[in-house]
Order: sequence, then C-alpha cells, then structure tokens
Amino acid sequence: MSSSAAADPAFGTAMPWVEGGDATGILSRAQRLTRPLLRAAVDTLPAELRLVVGYHLGWWDAGGTPTVGESSGKGLRPALVLAAARAAARRGESDRSPDMAVHAAAAVELVHNFTLLHDDVMDGDELRRGRPAAWRVFGVDDAVLAGDAMHGLAVWTLAGAPIAGLSGIARLEEAVIELCLGQQRDCAAESKTEVTLEECLETLQYKTGALIGCACAMGALCAGARPEVVEAMDHFGRELGIAFQLVDDLMGIWGDPARTGKPVGNDLMRHKRSLPVVVALESGTAAGREFADLYCSEEPLDAPAALRAADLIARAGGRRWAQAESIRRVRAAKSCVSGYRGARDLLELADCVVERDH
Repeated sequence: MSSSAAADPAFGTAMPWVEGGDATGILSRAQRLTRPLLRAAVDTLPAELRLVVGYHLGWWDAGGTPTVGESSGKGLRPALVLAAARAAARRGESDRSPDMAVHAAAAVELVHNFTLLHDDVMDGDELRRGRPAAWRVFGVDDAVLAGDAMHGLAVWTLAGAPIAGLSGIARLEEAVIELCLGQQRDCAAESKTEVTLEECLETLQYKTGALIGCACAMGALCAGARPEVVEAMDHFGRELGIAFQLVDDLMGIWGDPARTGKPVGNDLMRHKRSLPVVVALESGTAAGREFADLYCSEEPLDAPAALRAADLIARAGGRRWAQAESIRRVRAAKSCVSGYRGARDLLELADCVVERDH
C-alpha cells in the first residue's frame, strides 16, 4: 500500500473508523468524519438560508440557538460511502487523497437532506425527526430554496475534493435525476385509482434505490475500483435501498411515533400507496376488499380509521409480505459483495436496515 493510502480514512487500518464494530459504531464514526465538512459547507451559505438548513439538520432551533446532540439523522448514506470505499479498495494500487471518500460522503448526505426538505413540502409532512418540519417553521418558499442550496453545496463539496473529477459529479447528478423521476411517479400514484406492485417497485428503484446505490458506487470510485466493482456496489446499494424503503413503509404504518418522529398512521391518513398498501389491495382477500372500500374513499382517514386500515392491511398479508421482501432484498444486496474481504462494515449496515423497529 502506498504511504498516502495508508493515511486515508477510507483505506488504511491505522484510522479508527475502519476497525469494524457494530452498525452504531460505524454510523457514529462516519458522522464524526463528515460533520466538519458539512459544517464548513453550510457556513458558506447566506445567513437566511444557513438558518433554515441548520435547523433542518438539527444543529439549532428556529432562532439559531444550538441544540443538544446535533441530531441530523443516522447518516446511513455517508456511512455506506465510506464502507464501500474500504470494501472496494485495491490495496497497493491506490494513491488516493485522504479526503476523497469523506468529501463524497458529505456530498451524498447533503443531497439526501435536500430531498427531505422538498419531500416534506410536497407530502405536507408537518414533523421531521420529532419537531416541526422546516417548511412549517420558515414557510414553503424558504424550505424549497434551502433544499436547492443544499443541492448546490453537495456539488460544491464534491468538486472541492482533490481527486473528485467529473465522474463523481456526473454520478451524483444522475442519481438526483432518478430521484426526481421517482418522486414524480410517487406523487402521480396518489391520484391514480390503481397502482400495481411492479409500478411501486420500479418507483422505489428511482426514489430510494438510486441515491443509496450512488453512495456505494461513489465509495468504490473513491477507491479507484474497476468499473465492474463500481457497478457491483451500485447494485448492492439499490437492493439495500428497496429494503430500506420497505422498512420505512412498515414504520409509517405500524411504527412507534417516539422513534419515527411522525404521528402513527400518518401515511395511511394521507392515502399513501406504499408497498404494504398495494399488496393488500391486490391480495384478493376479504380483508383486502374491506380495506379497498375504506381506503379508496375520497374522505381522509382519521386516527381510528387509520388504525382499522392498518389492521386490515396486516390481515390481507401486506405487513408479512413487506417484512419478508425486505429480508430478501438485503440478502440479494449481500450477495453482490460476498467476495469482498473488506465488506464487513457494508454487511453490518445492511443488517441494521432491516433490524429497525417496525
């Protein structure tokens, strides 16, 4: 291994974050490595936008007073960038800069959070991580513009990496376009009278799979991996992304509000066509037909009706199918990296996706 690779947090065993450990430790180390870059990027924003972005990230309250814990989410995507860089590294061949993987990780996290800002506006979600969403505090216009600014910061951060090159930026922006397509299809599905399971899965490949696949591919690019390794990492991430969304769908219906940060049954109240919902509607069961009569009404669901709907979905097989499919997708993801000796962190992160409470 070259001396520069030995000092690299994405490649060298001398750095503490590559020592393995459980998913919690892997996520924490990734947060510690990326936080300085995220802070530096956000600090370049004009004060008005910086306030909104920092609030969304959990760094301060609506008035700019720092909050305890700096809760900005678990940081799965940047952790995947760093874990994929380690797994794909070709030891002895890399002369990569020590900053490359961390820059890519921070860029992916900025893109993820820009999509969350926009999603909350488009979905009308009033809570994010247990407190009012940014659009509820600062207004729709400022929330959308803050999201746009985060997108710009992501490209700026990646372009500032010593060896990022156009390939990394192109990969990131391709994922953003896929994300936009997935969001468009997801929104369009809400006005359709019928959405098939195949259509939902294709939408998730874009909306959730694209960025997680990009995160893993970016890690491989940072490692100077061969094209076939980059694509294997992308495939790993896309399968994992579907599993992640399936668990999110389960939590959106049956999750604990104290953990999800959103009201119980929130997705059902909005008549969201999540995968468990579509499976129940297509089940051909008595419970599925009863659920269809309830869910296809134009009347919004109140809390008691949402609880009844959740019970009917479970009885129609939607919950069981989503749980089994999430496990199947994680296994498919793992098979993509089964031959990589350095894939321990990737495998730990894959397991944590389906072990979230739901």
